[in-house]
Parts: sequence; C-alpha cells; structure tokens
Amino acid sequence: MKRILSYNVNGIRSALSKGLLDFLSEVNPDIVCFQETKAQPGQMQESDFEALGYYCHTFSAQKPGYSGVAIFSKLKPDLVVRGMGNEKYDAEGRVIRADFGDVSVICAYFPSGTTGGVRQDYKMDFLSDFQSYLKELRKSRKKLIVSGDYNICRLWIDIHNPEKQQNTSGFLPEEREWFANFVSDGYVDSFREINQEPHQYSWWSYRAGARPNNKGWRIDYHMVTTELRDKICNAGILSYAVHSDHCPVLVDMDF
Repeated sequence: MKRILSYNVNGIRSALSKGLLDFLSEVNPDIVCFQETKAQPGQMQESDFEALGYYCHTFSAQKPGYSGVAIFSKLKPDLVVRGMGNEKYDAEGRVIRADFGDVSVICAYFPSGTTGGVRQDYKMDFLSDFQSYLKELRKSRKKLIVSGDYNICRLWIDIHNPEKQQNTSGFLPEEREWFANFVSDGYVDSFREINQEPHQYSWWSYRAGARPNNKGWRIDYHMVTTELRDKICNAGILSYAVHSDHCPVLVDMDF
C-alpha cells in the first residue's frame, strides 16, 4: 500500500517554518504532491526532505514567489515530466507528473479565477486543456492519480452555505458542470468513495472565524481513473494540520 498526500502549502518556506517536516515524519506518506510552493528549486530545504528519504522533483513558475508544484517521493520515479506541453500554463508551474511502474501520479494546481475576468477565462481554458492533456496521456497510461488543488467544489456538500456561493468562482455552475463531465470521463473522487458526510473541507478563508467554525470548501482532491477504483484503501482530510489555509488530503492506494 502507498500513502499519497496532497497539500497546497501556500508557500513551502512558510509551511516549513510552521513544522511541516515534523508533520511529514508523523504521517509518513510515500508520495507528497505540493501545490503553491512559491519557491524556486534550491529554495525548499530539499536536503531536509532528502534526509527524510524523499526524492525531490519540482516545477516552479517563471515568476518568483508564485504558484509552483512538486512531487516528493520515497519511491524513485521511473520518469518525471514537468508541465503539460503548453507554455500558457507551464510558465506558471501548474502540472508535474511522476511515473511509478504502470501508475502515473500527477500533481496539479488549478488556477483560482477569484479575481474574475481574465483569470476566470484562463481557469476555464485550463480546465478544458488539462482534460484534453489527460485524455491524450490515457492512451498510453491508463492508471492515473490526479492529485492537487482543483479550486472547485464538486458537490453541494463540499462547500459551506452552497445556496449563497453559486456566483462565486470555485462554485460556479460552469465549473461544477466541468467537474461532472470530468467524472463521467472516467474518474473517481477517492475521498467520496470512503466518506459521504457533509462539512468535510480542505480550505478555509483567512477571514475571522472561518476555520474554527468550519466554514470551508473542499477543493483538494485525489481523483483516480476508474481502472484504480478498487485500489482505493482509505482516504481522508487531515484538518488538524495548520501549515497553510489549506489542509492536506490523503489517499492510501494498493499499488
């Protein structure tokens, strides 16, 4: 069994200063997918992660202190691919893939769209282009685990006060429609395979009281292709971890 953790750290250097390494030692994931590292290679205390047994593979945005993804794994990947072959998104360091045998783990940081206008358009373009990228990849790699910050609440139970959020980026009808289409394309929401309860969130606004009162959103996922559905052993949201405005989400896979 392999434990995979996905975590939008909202700045890996900030998260490290809040005890991220101790947390990883306790939870002991085999593979960690980080989003929003906001750092360049060599700025992430890689040697400290290596001391814990991790191989470190990073893909940073061209703009310093912005976006960025990484896959740190205790298993040595057979292949690591940075980007999805589209400069429009690759310049922002949004996708990295690592192959382990016949399974590919993809760490993705979807655009947020919260500023509206141009960035919401960019987000919708990304959704379409990312799905096309995965479709092409699946011709040769059937078993995908697509982990990361999707910046979309998939279901009504995945957001606090859904009635009032329908005009908010992250819960727009067209975003949820994309997600429904994505699932029907052959993907399984690993967490919802295990847990059907409401009020299970992975991100909270920094506004006063949002996190203590659990007024959150579930926007971090491990989506797996249907070929891996029966390999999901466990999934969870580790809301006690407070290195970021997100918390880590995990999935235990039998591969």
